Amino acid sequence: MPREAIINAAVEAYQNEKHFFEKFLNGVVDSFRLEPSLNRYGNPLIYTIKSRLKDSAHLKEKISRKWSDDNPITADNLFQQVTDLAGVRVLHLYQDQFPEIHAHIIKQVEAGDWFFREPPVAYSWDPEASRFFESLGLSAVTRETYYTSIHYIVSPKQNSTIYCEIQVRTLFEEIWGEIDHTINYPTPTNSRSCKEQLRVLSKLVSTGTRLADSIFRSQKELNEQEAEARSKVEASADSEKP
Repeated sequence: MPREAIINAAVEAYQNEKHFFEKFLNGVVDSFRLEPSLNRYGNPLIYTIKSRLKDSAHLKEKISRKWSDDNPITADNLFQQVTDLAGVRVLHLYQDQFPEIHAHIIKQVEAGDWFFREPPVAYSWDPEASRFFESLGLSAVTRETYYTSIHYIVSPKQNSTIYCEIQVRTLFEEIWGEIDHTINYPTPTNSRSCKEQLRVLSKLVSTGTRLADSIFRSQKELNEQEAEARSKVEASADSEKP
């Protein structure tokens, strides 16, 4: 069968199954959107949730770009080869919020609502951040591009070919990711200057994330001190009552 016909057949296979991906995608989004502990009024852990289904035209372009005569992507193996047909991106303000978001995902897996297709991965160039992610049981991987994000690939059943890729990032990391995507996707830039500038920006992003953590930790410490002081004042006032 000609290459073009094989690619078109793979895209058609996705179109025929697309509604299943959409149903699971909506369920994943709702799991984050409706979880009270992640959306506390006035101080939510999740800043925003983005979601998308792979566009058929973009899928065709991706299959063509990744084409290999030795291992072509076909209608028969599409759902094993391409695991980002459905995607959810969870954005939060600072890194200290991540453990609760991670715990929510693990909870869904332990309850049997989701199944990992493969172990989750934390992409980070920062050794300190990598140690932080490893302490949570994540595998830390460094990319030469300085790409930073946490990736989970989940399915609704253990042997299902319906997958959803979940990405978790801070807002600082999202800014870097969007700029990098614009410059390097689908074709990586050949500009040495852009590559170097993206590396510098990634370091600024890491600094911004750490500073945000420090700001919120300082505010939390102040709140706790003020609450303790109020408690002592109230206890003293109660003790002085006749």
